[in-house]
Amino acid sequence: MSALVPLPVVVPLLGAALTLLLSGRPRLQRWVSVLCLSSVLVVAAVLLVQAYRFGPVVVQVGGWPAPVGIVLVADQLAALMVLVSSAVTLCVLLYSIGQGRGETGETAPVSIFHPTYLVLTAGVTNAFLAGDLFNLFVGFEILLAASFVLITLGGTEVRLRTGSTYVVVSILSSLLFLSAVGLVYAATGTLNMAQLAGRLDALPSGVRLTLQLTLLLAFGIKAAVFPLSAWLPDSYPTAPAPVTAVFAGLLTKVGVYAIIRTETLLFPGGQVATLLMVVAGLTMVVGILGAVAQSDLKRLLSFTLVSHIGYMIFGVALSSVAGLSGAIFYVVHHITIQTTLFLVAGLVEERAGSTDLRRIGGLARIAPMLGVLFFVPAMNLAGIPPFSGFLGKLGLLQAGVAAGGTLPAVLVAAGTLTSLLTLYAASRVWNIAFWREPRLATATPPARLPGLMVGATTALVALGVLFTLLAGPLFQVTADAATDLRERTPYVRAVLPRDVP
Repeated sequence: MSALVPLPVVVPLLGAALTLLLSGRPRLQRWVSVLCLSSVLVVAAVLLVQAYRFGPVVVQVGGWPAPVGIVLVADQLAALMVLVSSAVTLCVLLYSIGQGRGETGETAPVSIFHPTYLVLTAGVTNAFLAGDLFNLFVGFEILLAASFVLITLGGTEVRLRTGSTYVVVSILSSLLFLSAVGLVYAATGTLNMAQLAGRLDALPSGVRLTLQLTLLLAFGIKAAVFPLSAWLPDSYPTAPAPVTAVFAGLLTKVGVYAIIRTETLLFPGGQVATLLMVVAGLTMVVGILGAVAQSDLKRLLSFTLVSHIGYMIFGVALSSVAGLSGAIFYVVHHITIQTTLFLVAGLVEERAGSTDLRRIGGLARIAPMLGVLFFVPAMNLAGIPPFSGFLGKLGLLQAGVAAGGTLPAVLVAAGTLTSLLTLYAASRVWNIAFWREPRLATATPPARLPGLMVGATTALVALGVLFTLLAGPLFQVTADAATDLRERTPYVRAVLPRDVP
């Protein structure tokens, strides 16, 4: 099975090259892109089953053994992230095909969108599977280079301006990450994460803390945690709908994944637990307060995106199996639901011509299916029982209560408040955009939404509901993944030969 591990990275890269060669044949480009991402989805499912039953699946790239060579590792956490991200990227690709993204008009030449989108997918999967810090850095740079192109598709003034902010912030975080990589190598003589798990423990506490904080700062920018999140609400809403959706669903979660991986494998023990809890609480509360103040649907969703990152950081800060399991479950849930809501925002814009809540209304009457597609994931995000959003939040809050102490109790209260305010924000959107009388932007005769756009969005809504129906088995997978993260031994033994110190 180790031969399957590189495929989620290699297949999209080969597909990107092929779609670039087929730049004059859009139908073939679409088929190549869909086949590539479908194959990655199948491979990811096989890897998850293999990792769950037999432990991490490892491949030594080029035949060079660890810790000298590049290692790709598909443990339960990595395989689960690859599986969910593959499902999401496939649905977003179908949505973009239905919208005609990258084919005509001001969106972009066809030669750009499909190759760049596949490169982005390769960067995301490479980051999830990376077994050393430098390859993790390479994964980030691949996905960021592709995202620079996607976020400015069309070259409009607004997209170029907000895209410039995104580029500057991304380069800053990459420089911090690269600096941290250099410092780690200087201090330990290796970048292999399995080997670092042993060598970092031998460093003086001050040096170890410096390395930990530098990595956290770099990943915190990428994950958009407060106060490093100001760039996100201005950058994401101006991009095309499918681009915004995949950015919101995946790119910040790659940063969260990096935090989970490094805080458990490289820096166990919760030395910065207090800092992480404070950051988690502020991220939740400040983000959701920003959301309730918005009058544009895309900006409102951008602030809820920031806010709910706080739940994941809360689980990491607890450092318990229950906390980590809840964090992983919530990452899986949030990737799907946040992507879905941004796709729905794109449908609203397609139907009403705007996402400004002051200019739209009556969508539930004009487009009932659109109302259903918004209502279900919105209630899921708010944490209404019995949806997966409720189950994920409940798991995290129970882990916080079990941890005891004042700060976890404050975080439990902050999480509850954030969930209530998320419900308020979702209800406000429903009442204004869907329930009230039609406004100018929606008063025109109903236009039929493209079937493929609606179908792709429906598939993601169904996936979110499926997570609810399969919450028990999914929690079992996340609990096993959290246990392995806490123990570290299964990962280290799978990667390193027994005689490597």
